[in-house]
Amino acid sequence: MKKKYDVYGIGNALVDLEFKIDEQFLTEHKVEKGLMTLVDEETQFRLINSMMQTDTVRKSGGSAANSMIAISQFGGKSFYSCKVANDEFGDFYMKDMREAGVDTNLDKQEREDGVTGKCLVMITPDADRTMNTFLGATSNFSVKELDENAIKDSQYIYLEGYLTTSPNGVEAMMKAKKIAEDYRVKTSITLSDPSIAKFFKAQFTDVIGASVDLIFCNEEEAKTYTGKDNLEEARQAMKKDARRFVITQGKNGAMIFDGDTFIDIEAYDVKAIDTNGAGDMYAGAFLYGITNGMSYAEAGKLASLASSRIVSQYGPRLKTPEAHEVLRRLK
Repeated sequence: MKKKYDVYGIGNALVDLEFKIDEQFLTEHKVEKGLMTLVDEETQFRLINSMMQTDTVRKSGGSAANSMIAISQFGGKSFYSCKVANDEFGDFYMKDMREAGVDTNLDKQEREDGVTGKCLVMITPDADRTMNTFLGATSNFSVKELDENAIKDSQYIYLEGYLTTSPNGVEAMMKAKKIAEDYRVKTSITLSDPSIAKFFKAQFTDVIGASVDLIFCNEEEAKTYTGKDNLEEARQAMKKDARRFVITQGKNGAMIFDGDTFIDIEAYDVKAIDTNGAGDMYAGAFLYGITNGMSYAEAGKLASLASSRIVSQYGPRLKTPEAHEVLRRLK
């Protein structure tokens, strides 16, 4: 019997605020380039005020949220469990997710007082993205936000690696994986960021357990997580934790292990102006593909084309007609 949802995701709920800056700004404010750094609200507020920009792009985000939105835009069905506060940004987040066609737990649960999390995304001229994140309400994401019925009615669950920074988040990830296993739902996880893969390796080990069905990561995350110096050794080591995995390699495409063989996916040659959301789109497009009849090679090609469109524009998502055009190009 067909499941209601292709993918059920859990992760942080953050309102993304995107700014274009130069590298001197990062140096002056001692912001580490190219990474996601957790900051307090005061620090984030100070950085935003220092930019003095008015053309801010505001979107509902969080890494896994971007992936669930991508699935919906391609024509799939996704669910997202997350946590926002009962404030103006929380209202915006709920409305934006609803308009994106993603079902959430937010419509069923009363929101608590507090501050909704925000992610300050700073784009430099080399298209790199640097993120400073104030988690706010999402730092208290827990098993209470899980929807067991939605999990069991999904083909896959997708766990956001950023949740490993919180004990409650780790507990929720492990609980979601256990529910999925009980109902024979497959589990996928993303390593999220090199710093997360490095400093929260023990938490990833707890969540992954003996193995998961699918891991998403980039080349640096794969080497950091496995402790290997080169990709060849890293990809062999990854087999211990995942039955299948995807390693994205930027302009060099991606490497997919389908459980038997390695598949090389070529990148599409585009001028990158903003890499924010590229990995999220890759995961979302790939998951859409494999839950809607595509082979791993076909899903990899879809994900490569979709993420190439993301990096050639500002912002972490496509418009729905653009997603449909990506699908048509592959037919």
